[in-house]
Amino acid sequence: METLNRTWAVDNYDYCNEIDHLSYSLDNISSTMCVLLYIFFAFLSVVTVCGNLLIIISVGYFAQLRTPTNSLIVSLAVTDLLIGSLVIPFSMAFSLSSCLRHAGLICQVRDSFDVSLGTCSILNLCCIAVDRYYAVCQPLIYTTKITNRVVLVMILVSWGISGLIGVGITIAGLNHNPCKENCSLQDLLPSTVGPVFSFYLPALIMLCIYFKIFLVAQRQARIIKSNKTSGVTASRGERKATRTLAIVMGVFLICWAPLFVCITVAPFSTDAVPFVVIEALNWVTLTNSMLNPFIYAFFYSWYRTAFRMIISGKIFQGDFSNSKLS
Repeated sequence: METLNRTWAVDNYDYCNEIDHLSYSLDNISSTMCVLLYIFFAFLSVVTVCGNLLIIISVGYFAQLRTPTNSLIVSLAVTDLLIGSLVIPFSMAFSLSSCLRHAGLICQVRDSFDVSLGTCSILNLCCIAVDRYYAVCQPLIYTTKITNRVVLVMILVSWGISGLIGVGITIAGLNHNPCKENCSLQDLLPSTVGPVFSFYLPALIMLCIYFKIFLVAQRQARIIKSNKTSGVTASRGERKATRTLAIVMGVFLICWAPLFVCITVAPFSTDAVPFVVIEALNWVTLTNSMLNPFIYAFFYSWYRTAFRMIISGKIFQGDFSNSKLS
């Protein structure tokens, strides 16, 4: 999401000086360090692509997994797959090569994918939270509320909004001129409006939804716990619900909050945020695309069974599409 900061941060000097300084610093990093960084980034890209590809193949192949909920997970997996195959390689070139010195078309393309796909990933997470709310808090009307048509609309809206945000921010970046005098209004509006729709609003919705789910899970656990013979089961269920929700929101906030907080605070600070800090925070956000398959799929035993069958090549030895996944 570097475009956001490069467009919105308040600098008291020419932006190109910052780019040249960072490029010079990167050029002087030892060759061993550069090799290690490239290996790490390549590993991140491969794991992200493979993890999300497993989800897409699993849902597409096994009939048991073709549900509205898994359609949302596939949409998230496609988004994260594109981040792993497009954004991360572009970011490798941007962060560790002379692309910084000659920020041209390739960097604009990279920024467009970065912003739009990052936003789409967040909106997909928000849609999954809405789905989980109805599944846990209103199970009796879940099948009538979350239909294939509703899920399709949610997916199209997520991708549509993300595309518009990505195109809008890219156009703003192309038309951006270095600030000479008073930049407060120019930088304040996009630094608040953009993050609100790309992060803060979806994050707030997710927090409220998962908090509601947690309260419902606690209430259900207390009802079960009133039966003394079920006390142990209720206690375990409550701990599991707490742990799962903590992991979901904790990983999401750890990966995304630092970058957006930095972007939001930057216009109010007299000192420009070091460019290398923005690069590092951006890489933290990209790791969320690698972790999403583990968070939203690996928790379920049927996905683990599907992954084992795919990795072992069992699905190529016969028709197992209607297999019962445990």
